[in-house]
Order: sequence, then C-alpha cells, then structure tokens
Amino acid sequence: MPVDQCRWLVKSFIETSWKAVEILVGASKRARQELGYRKIVLYKFQGDRRVESSVEGVHFFLRGSIEYSNPQLTIEELQGIIGARLLEVCANYFAEYGLHTPDKNEIAMICEDLANPPEGLIIPFLLNTDDVEPDRYSMNPLRASLRATGQTAYPAATVHTYGLKVDSEFVDKYENALITRREAQFIGEILAHSGESYVDYVDSAKYAQLGQVSEMLGMDLRLSSIRLPLEMLRSEAEDGLLHYITREVHRDYDAVKQAYNCMGRSMSKRTTLLTVPHSKMGYGSKRAARGRLHFNGSRLESVTVKYQTTQLYPNSVDPNDVSVAEADDAFEVPGEALSNYRFAETPSSPQFFLYALASPENAALWHGVGAFAAPQLLQSYTAVRKACMRQTVLKELQTKYGVAPSVPVQLNLVPKSMWVHPVHRNIDASVGTIADLTALLRMGMVIENLPEYADCDAS
Repeated sequence: MPVDQCRWLVKSFIETSWKAVEILVGASKRARQELGYRKIVLYKFQGDRRVESSVEGVHFFLRGSIEYSNPQLTIEELQGIIGARLLEVCANYFAEYGLHTPDKNEIAMICEDLANPPEGLIIPFLLNTDDVEPDRYSMNPLRASLRATGQTAYPAATVHTYGLKVDSEFVDKYENALITRREAQFIGEILAHSGESYVDYVDSAKYAQLGQVSEMLGMDLRLSSIRLPLEMLRSEAEDGLLHYITREVHRDYDAVKQAYNCMGRSMSKRTTLLTVPHSKMGYGSKRAARGRLHFNGSRLESVTVKYQTTQLYPNSVDPNDVSVAEADDAFEVPGEALSNYRFAETPSSPQFFLYALASPENAALWHGVGAFAAPQLLQSYTAVRKACMRQTVLKELQTKYGVAPSVPVQLNLVPKSMWVHPVHRNIDASVGTIADLTALLRMGMVIENLPEYADCDAS
C-alpha cells in the first residue's frame, strides 16, 4: 500500500474514531495500575503448523474475531482485524505521548507501527469460537460435502476434514460475490494437505490469506488467536475455569435463576440451556437443540435435550439460501452431570456470555452491533460480569482462578461504515472479490464506543 494511503487511513481514523481511541487510552492507563501479571498462551498458524507463544506481564488485551463458518477470509473479518490494529497502535502511541493532534511525522510513525507485529501495553488478539456450526451463514464453499458427511450440526471443533471438498456449484453461483475461483482453488489446495481437524484447516487457510493481504497492504495483520470454549474444556483439568463456571451455574435452582436473570430470561419455562449437551451422534448446534431444565425442589434433577433439523442463516447475497443444521436425536442428561461437571463425560457447549469470562479481554471490538450483531448478546455478556463484580454469581472467579471480573471496554464497527462489496453491497464477500483492496481502505474506518455496555470512560 502506498505510504500516502496509509497516512490517509490513520489520519481519517483518528478524526472519525477519536473518542474510541481516547477511551482506550484511559482504560489501558488504569489497567497498567490495576492489572496483575498474566501469562496468556496464544497461537498462530505457519502453513499447516500451529505455533504457540506466551504473552507475559501486564497487558491490556483487545479482542477481535474471525469465523470458523468459512475458510475464505471475508472483508468483514479484514475490517475487524485492521480496526483492531488501528486501535492498538494509536492508543499505545497516545498513551505514551499524551492525547493530542498528531502531526504528519507522528502519523508516519504510527504507520510504521502498523507494519510491525503488535507490541506494547495493548495487545490485540482473535477469539475464535469453536462451537459454531461449520456453515452457519450459508457461505462455506465446503457446504455440500459437510452435508454429505453429516456434519452440518456438529460444532466446528469436532468436524473432521475427511470427505470434505470445495463445492463447484457453490463457486459457480457465488463467483465474485462471496468467493473467487482462485480463492476456491487456494483453499482447496490447503484442504488437500490438511490434517483431520477442520478448525486447524480453517485457521491454516485464514492465516495464509492474512499473510498475503499483509504483504499487499504493508500491515502485519496476522494477529494471534485463542480458541474457546471447546478447546479449553477439552484441555483443562476438571477443576479448571470453564468446568467451575459450568458447575456453579447449575449448582441449584437459585444459581440457574441468577444466570437466567443475566440473560433477561424468565424461569417459567426453563427452556434455555446454559450449556448445550452434545449428542452421542456428534450434534452440538445450539440452534438445532431444544431443551428443558427439570428441578426436584431446588436440585437440578435432569435436562432433556432434543436435536432437530433447523434452519440457520442466509448469506447476504441470496436471502433465500439458508443454511441448515441437520440433526435428529433426543436424550436426557442427569442434573448431577452438570452440577458436578466433567467435560470428558458430558461434552457440551456453554453459552457465550459464560465462556467469554475465560477470555483475557479488557476491551472488545464488535462488528456492527444493531445491524449485524445482536445487542442481546452484549447485554447478557455485560450483566454476568456486573453480577460477578457484586459477588452474586461465580464468587471464586478471582480468589481461585485469578479472574478479576470487570466489564471490558465495548467498541463497535459502526454499521453504516462497514466495508461492503462494490456491486453486491455485502459484508460477507471474500477479500479476493475486491479488485483493489485499497478501495476498501478509502471507505475509512469508523469505530464507536458503546457506553451503555461499558463501565469506564476516558480519564
């Protein structure tokens, strides 16, 4: 990317998103004084090899995200990653040199920071949710083979790559709108050399594409990642953090009621499962699962679960092309299996507002809340953290697990300013469908603070 284009992007971002930068500077300064030493293990993929690294010390973590529902990198994902990097480099710079209007030399220095890997107090990372369906948004070019192998209702973490292949009909239909033939060939070649794990395959493909875009734009966009919740549940001991959270919210009627209160749900029907047990047939889709909590007095006696074929979501090009999670199973889980939880015995997917407590984030960058992301998710996410701060739920988070409950700074890609395909106007287009990526950058980057969900302002 030409130097003047980068300078324009940074200058424009500072002008349009100054409040977000200002709030991040204030929050990170306070965090420097309040946060203790942490060791956070993150990973990247180099080719088909996962490489882990530790971030140690006092750091302020800014959470971004990518999706396991598609192996091709989308312009929405790209905008989120570039937005996270702009927030990081600008806030780190102004935290060190004070809040002021930068001159052209300072903007050039910030551009240089964008070209290098993240460093400093604020560290951006990607939270990759591995419990999502592999074709949640009807935009996975492997969709036909996912259906043929019976994995559409599996959580991404348990999907295997055997029998998966690029669907030529999908590519024909959505060429240059959701994907290009060149991208389809590229992700197909990576698939041919991948191992069994679908999530490893998607990570490998996404990091390869991010590497290509990084070179094109002169920015280091290969942010490190963490997977939640299933990878953590698989790997941690039975007294680990997510096991504790799952046990505690199922302890008794009052504990479940408190969790329901965080979601704004009534206990009258008790059909919302706080964690969705997986079927022995492999199903784990939260949308395909129906359930009910049954109590005997204050004790959780059992949970009944029924999986049924369910429509998921359409892509943004064809609203009639709705993805489907195909499932058919019914079973009952004893209440004790959740109140005395062991993932190895009862694999399940906790709700996001619960497992997000295991993320190291001090700030989160959402994508289009109000238009492309549901406010209800943020409300439950915030409510449970405030309840933890009041010590009404999960009272051992800090004393036993070192998790200091707080409400992270909530930032948002402004919906009307999200990048879209120049013809189809969709945010789920792949980066390859954009002939000139700098044209996206010229659309600018506008990030807002969401004060109704945040507990801190600039200082």
